[in-house]
Amino acid sequence: MKQVFTLLLFVAIIWQANAQHPNVIIAEQNGLSEPSIFVDPNNPDHLVAGAIIDKYYVSNDGGANWSAGSLSSTHGVWGDPCLIVDGNGDYYYFHLSNPSDGNWIDRIVCQKSTDGGITWTDGNYMGLNGTKAQDKHWAVVDYTNNTIYVTWTQFDNYGTSNPNDFSNILFSKSIDNGESWSDAMQINEISGDCVDEGNTTEGAVPAVGPNGEIYVSWAGPAGLVFDKSLDQGETWLDEDIFVSDIPGPGWAFDIPGISRCNGLPITCCNLSETEHNGDIYINWSDQRNGADDTDVWFIKSTDGGETWGERKRVNDDPAGSQQFFTWMTVDHVTGYIWFVFYDRRAYDDSNTDVYMAVSTDGGENFLNFKISETPFLPYSSTFFGDYNNISAHDGMVRPIWTRLEGSSPKIMTALVNELIIGEEELETIPFSLQQNSPNPFDESTYISFKLRSQEEVTLTVYDMYGRAVSVLVDHEQMNRGKYTYHFNAYDYNLSSGVYYFSLVSGNHKIEKKMLLLK
Repeated sequence: MKQVFTLLLFVAIIWQANAQHPNVIIAEQNGLSEPSIFVDPNNPDHLVAGAIIDKYYVSNDGGANWSAGSLSSTHGVWGDPCLIVDGNGDYYYFHLSNPSDGNWIDRIVCQKSTDGGITWTDGNYMGLNGTKAQDKHWAVVDYTNNTIYVTWTQFDNYGTSNPNDFSNILFSKSIDNGESWSDAMQINEISGDCVDEGNTTEGAVPAVGPNGEIYVSWAGPAGLVFDKSLDQGETWLDEDIFVSDIPGPGWAFDIPGISRCNGLPITCCNLSETEHNGDIYINWSDQRNGADDTDVWFIKSTDGGETWGERKRVNDDPAGSQQFFTWMTVDHVTGYIWFVFYDRRAYDDSNTDVYMAVSTDGGENFLNFKISETPFLPYSSTFFGDYNNISAHDGMVRPIWTRLEGSSPKIMTALVNELIIGEEELETIPFSLQQNSPNPFDESTYISFKLRSQEEVTLTVYDMYGRAVSVLVDHEQMNRGKYTYHFNAYDYNLSSGVYYFSLVSGNHKIEKKMLLLK
């Protein structure tokens, strides 16, 4: 074990009256981008994140406070961080290599932590194949047996336009908790070029199905294609399944202020105990509607990837603005599908917000909401990497993204604990929840709601970490009408800060924020 843990505390929660979710600065340092984050389902208050080139961050309070460290390895550390956690609570940090006794990005490195991200092993690797470049990896755990699957792109010669050099999608697995890795296997049918643009095969993000299936999609010269294995990666389809075209420049396109932007696909499978169990989802962005109208897309399969449904637009704004750098995850407890992406719907220039979207009905409908408290203005001279990320478990959702303040990049998250439903959506659910009054308040406040029919409801007040402070109504059958409840912070010895209150009935929930100022 190498003790590389540096106790640097980044506590920067900025609250604004019109912000739905507190934003947290995880880190601020030149060169930061490509953040990855993972909520530990064994302990959702524990999160580990990473950012290029060699940074990792640990939170033990749901993402409000973070400590930081830097990885080191004899295999070198060179970006593309991917964080996952296994069923034992052990974390794995996958990254590119830069070994002193090898070649730049000649393998995919895995470093492991058995103490929640405080210390990390020197690491082992997969995919070493002479001087060929191994790039754009991602990993997933099958929690039924703790097997780890990794897919990535191999370049015969990275960055060349030589027609005799190709890119391919490779696969490896570990059945011994990351101690060793199987020989890399090519799984794609149609190879791409090595230019690292739209005709290169890239974007392989694996997903595990409810019966141990492995699903993965990627983009390249054949468009968006899909492959699967039904025997833990031993064999794959003879022919890749076509999912969708990616017209225009393909998955690699330009966004003002960003330069090349990555619209590569993310593959997920719904493992929740809901009607959507086993559904497969793919999320990506492209410029099929023109260079000034980049959109976020979603498509799903309900038959194991054999056929695919209608392609749907996730961003719900009018045509003509930019949405890009999307990532998707599934909360395997609730079955909700969560997205995070950059969004410029409110601006005529390059000012950029961060939005999330959520689908509570298996991808039939999407609700968009802004999570960044203020916009930022990117510059093409600052590297934004290839992705942002998001992780969710049992209603606790943690997006992560890169933000630029002047010339200083920041890695950010937002404390998203519940589904926020906009006022325009209220008619679709059987109740409404009003903002508390007064707000802010110095001791006590009143919370009101209306029921459109007889419902069993629960009204709860939470702190900013999602911990229940008071249950004002507990699974009570109530008739149609308006109700008002008094909440006295003095009774609970609460300190000043942000609090939430939520109303729940059946599968519906509305949550609002309030501010206590003593």
